[in-house]
Amino acid sequence: MPLSTATPLECLRRDMPAVLDQIGRLWAILPDARLVGGAVRDLLCGRAVSDIDLATPHAPDVVMARLKDAGVKVVPTGLSHGTVTAVLDGRPFEITTLRRDEETDGRHATVAWTHDWREDAARRDFTINAMSCDSAGVVHDYFGGQADLAAGRVRFVGQARRRITEDALRILRFFRFQARYGHGAPDAQAMDAITALAGMIDRLSVERVWSELRRILVGPHVIVTLERMAACGVLAHVLPPPWDIGLLGRLLACGAPAEAVLRLAALLAGEDVQAVARHLRLSRADGAALAQARMAPAPRPDMDAAAIARLLADHPARDLLWRAWLAQAAEGCGPDPAWDGLRARLVATARPVFPLTGRDLIAAGCAPGAAMGQVLAQVRRWWLENGCNPAHAACVAHMHAVLRGDMPGGT
Repeated sequence: MPLSTATPLECLRRDMPAVLDQIGRLWAILPDARLVGGAVRDLLCGRAVSDIDLATPHAPDVVMARLKDAGVKVVPTGLSHGTVTAVLDGRPFEITTLRRDEETDGRHATVAWTHDWREDAARRDFTINAMSCDSAGVVHDYFGGQADLAAGRVRFVGQARRRITEDALRILRFFRFQARYGHGAPDAQAMDAITALAGMIDRLSVERVWSELRRILVGPHVIVTLERMAACGVLAHVLPPPWDIGLLGRLLACGAPAEAVLRLAALLAGEDVQAVARHLRLSRADGAALAQARMAPAPRPDMDAAAIARLLADHPARDLLWRAWLAQAAEGCGPDPAWDGLRARLVATARPVFPLTGRDLIAAGCAPGAAMGQVLAQVRRWWLENGCNPAHAACVAHMHAVLRGDMPGGT
C-alpha cells in the first residue's frame, strides 16, 4: 500500500491537531518518549488512528512522578508491565517503559526494563508494529517495517516460531493483521510456524481468543482469512467444528451488517450454539443474541402486517432482523429488494405490548394463581390471532367472556 509522504507528526498536525498538542505536552515532560506501535503504522499508511501509545526509557515510578509534578493525571494501569496512563483533557495516553522479556510461557511474560529501543522493538510481534517516532518526527525502523507496510507483507519480527512461543495469541493476530494490511499470499515462514504451533492456542484464555476472533469476523477479507485458518489447523483450536464458511460468505454477499455475533451464527454449522457460547465464554448478552439468531422464528418477505406484529410481540426486532439475514443467506439469493423491504417493515413496526395484566384479572375477582395465568395466556393467544390489534378494553371484554366460560377453554 502507498505510504504517506508526510511524517507521522505532519499527519497528526493535519488530521488531529488537538491530539498533537496533547502529545507535545507529554514530550515536554518526557522528551525521550516516542510514539510506538499501531499509531506509527497507521499514520504512515494514512489510516485513522484511535489509540495513541508512547514508550519511554524511564522506569514507571519516574514516569508517574514526572507526570504528577507537571499536574497531569496519571493512572497506574499496568505497572507489572511498565504501563501507566496519562489523561489529558479526558483523553488517555498509555506510556510504557521499554522492556525485554525475561521469561515467557506462551501466555504471560516476565519483563525487565531496558534503555535499548531496539531491544524493546525486537520483542514486538510484527515488523509493521515495531516502529517508533520521536518528537522530531523521525521514524525509527529496526526491522524493515516501512518496506513491509508498503509491500503488504505481514512478517514476524525475527523468527516466527520464537514470537509465537512467547505469546500464542500472535497466531490469531497474524491472521487479523494479514487481512487488514497484507496483500497476496501470507508470509511462508509465518504460516509454517503457525501450522506447527497451532495447538498452543489451547493454552490461551478463551476470552483472549474470542476478542481476536471477534475482530477477525468484522474485519476485511473474512472468508479467505477463515479458510486459511481452517487449512492450517488453527480454526479447529478456536471453534469446535463443523463450520459453514460458505453460509457466512453468502451472508456477506447479501450485504448483512458487520456484526461479529451474527457472523458467528452463520459460521456455526452445528445446532448446539449454546455449547459454543459456553466454549467461548460469551457474555450473557452475546450468548443470548447468538442463540436467538439461530433459533428465533424466521420472518419471510411475504408476511402480512399481522404476522410481523405477532413475531415482534414475542421477539426483539434485532433478533428478527438477524434471523432474516440468515434466512436470506441460506437461500443464497444475494441482495434482494424483497428481503430489504421485510427488514424495513420490521424496523418501522412498533413492538406490540399485550395490554392486559394480572391487575385486570384481580379487579374482575380472579384470585392469583395458576388459573390467572391460564386466563392471561388464553386472552393473549386471542390478541395474537387478531394481529395484536385489540386494545385494552377489547382484551378486558374477552377476559370476562373467558371467565364466564363463554369461550372454549374458559375457567
